[in-house]
Amino acid sequence: MMKDLYSTYEAKAKLSEILRQVRSGKTIRISHRGVPVAEVRPIDQKPTNWEDRLRQLTDQGVLQRGEAVKAKLSPLTKKSGALERFLKDRNQ
Repeated sequence: MMKDLYSTYEAKAKLSEILRQVRSGKTIRISHRGVPVAEVRPIDQKPTNWEDRLRQLTDQGVLQRGEAVKAKLSPLTKKSGALERFLKDRNQ
């Protein structure tokens, strides 16, 4: 039977078993005189891409993701070459 709460004495005696459970993804609590005082849990893996990082931050409550907005962008000017004219005027 797998437990999720061990006394300090049990934790010292069964460290290998506890680590085996942690490697499988389980969080183990350790108590001292019947009061839980510590947790042994898997180390969070660093995300490999932005989507994983956003998911991690959302899970932690640091970030709240909104709805995707599909905005239609339109040019500010109708005449082509506006950027070139602006840069030319700015450099004079």
